Amino acid sequence: MITTAPRKLVVIGDSGVYGWGDPEGGGWCERLRRQWMTMPSAPVVYGLGVRGDGLERIAQRWQQEWSCRGELRRQQPDGLLLSVGLNDSARVGRCDGRQQLAAEAFRFGLEQLLSVMTPATNVMVMGLSVVDEAVMPFADCLWYSNEAVAIHEAQLEETCLEADVPFLSLHRAMAAEPDWLTWLEPDGIHLNSTGHHWIHQRLQHWKPLLNWAGLEPHAQCTPLLMS
Repeated sequence: MITTAPRKLVVIGDSGVYGWGDPEGGGWCERLRRQWMTMPSAPVVYGLGVRGDGLERIAQRWQQEWSCRGELRRQQPDGLLLSVGLNDSARVGRCDGRQQLAAEAFRFGLEQLLSVMTPATNVMVMGLSVVDEAVMPFADCLWYSNEAVAIHEAQLEETCLEADVPFLSLHRAMAAEPDWLTWLEPDGIHLNSTGHHWIHQRLQHWKPLLNWAGLEPHAQCTPLLMS
């Protein structure tokens, strides 16, 4: 009997994809993987997050990591979810220091990256999470700010619009939540379990991802926060 191989989604990015800060569920990507494992028709999820990664490092590694997860001979994954930009927005050494990757350079690099990714697979892109500026610097050398994060997310959104790539905005919606500061680890940049849960809930209702996966949205909405 011939069986159809399941679709595969590669999720590539930084510590957010890795799930740092979420000992309960392993991060939003791991939560999605576990959820989809309970659905026989859902795609297989590969979470390829590396702490500290920015756009340049992802551009160097994505193709090899993506292409080798086809499982079967001459098969490659059907989709790629990209989550990058938070680390690029950080300033080095002081609050007005140079950015790891300035907004203009970030946008140029993203345009180049999407131009190679989109002919190879179905690409979707996520926005960026909030940061707690009051506890900066991170690791005694990196200064994150919500203004810089918002600018980098805007570059993501505009580039995706031009490239006709689905984009999930996060920063503005997260910053509008009254308790968002409690969703962060003490270091000010990594989400805790509640923050990862919030993103997972957004993904569960994101139509481009559900349409690609061939899944129906939940008939009954689940709360965005755990009680």
